[in-house]
Amino acid sequence: MYLIDISRNGQPSFDARVNQSLDNYFVNDLKLPGHGFMFYINQPSVIIGRNQNVWAEVDINYLHEHDIELVRRTSGGGAVYHDMGNFIFENILTDNADDFGDYGHFAEPVLKALRKLNIDVKMKENSSDLILNGKKWSGMTMFKSGQGLAAGGTIMYDLNIENAKKVLTEDQMEKQKGLGVRSKRSPIINLKDFLPDGMTMDDFREYLLKEIFAVKSLDDIETYHMSEKDWQNVDKRLAETYGTHEWNFGHNPGYYDYADQTFSAGKLGINWTIDDGKLVHLKFNPFFKVSGHLKDVEAGLVDKKPSRWNVKRAVKKAEIENIDNEALTDFLVDNFDKSE
Repeated sequence: MYLIDISRNGQPSFDARVNQSLDNYFVNDLKLPGHGFMFYINQPSVIIGRNQNVWAEVDINYLHEHDIELVRRTSGGGAVYHDMGNFIFENILTDNADDFGDYGHFAEPVLKALRKLNIDVKMKENSSDLILNGKKWSGMTMFKSGQGLAAGGTIMYDLNIENAKKVLTEDQMEKQKGLGVRSKRSPIINLKDFLPDGMTMDDFREYLLKEIFAVKSLDDIETYHMSEKDWQNVDKRLAETYGTHEWNFGHNPGYYDYADQTFSAGKLGINWTIDDGKLVHLKFNPFFKVSGHLKDVEAGLVDKKPSRWNVKRAVKKAEIENIDNEALTDFLVDNFDKSE
């Protein structure tokens, strides 16, 4: 097994959209032989499964107001919150998928290391969650591609649990639509208070890596360092797909189209579906605080034909003060027309 160093120009990568796309790159593009292992930290972010409806899973206003990034995985699983108090581990295999689906196999090295510290961690029965005192400190996910796979999860050291609860607030009306895979909410817990006194996050990282790789020094770990060519390929993939709002916000089950535009107040996105000439789904994604009632526009247009007259009337009733009504109407009508 070897460690995959995802630093760039000597600096660690904390960009969640970058980091979460790397497993796909290593499994599908680079295909290094053997067993790779990534261990990294993300800036505050919500990671949702490939087939999840973000509008049902996340408080979008809270997300934008607190500069939390939204990242859609290339694999399945539920919605989770990451920040600088949380580690992510991933196993990368490109030529052996025999253990696909066996979460316990990939969790065991981490569980074993924590048990050596006399922490009673275990895998929840019939689940991919790792628990302590009945509470979740890791959620795992994996995906398979040909003979390759990626499998890993979180390790909550000192996660901001309050942020996690607030941003992962379900929209009950959206939830009732039944679009996409639902998350299974569980009480969560940090490991920090159960570790030996004085064990910092850096100490914890070093301990885990030494145990997982069975070495006495980090210098003894065989390491693959990402090259500039690797990063150029990753940048291209991000620009085309994984770094785009179309992928992260727009790739929602049941919502077929996404567009955004920058107005004087900021960027505004829309996610919608037109069927048989009528809007059946519509959600706004404002990257700024809107003075007015965008939900009234949604309610006023769903189940109606997206004609200019209907759009203009719905926009006027919403009493939006910091977006020009005519400009908003043009944005909506132009995009609705393109998708019919």
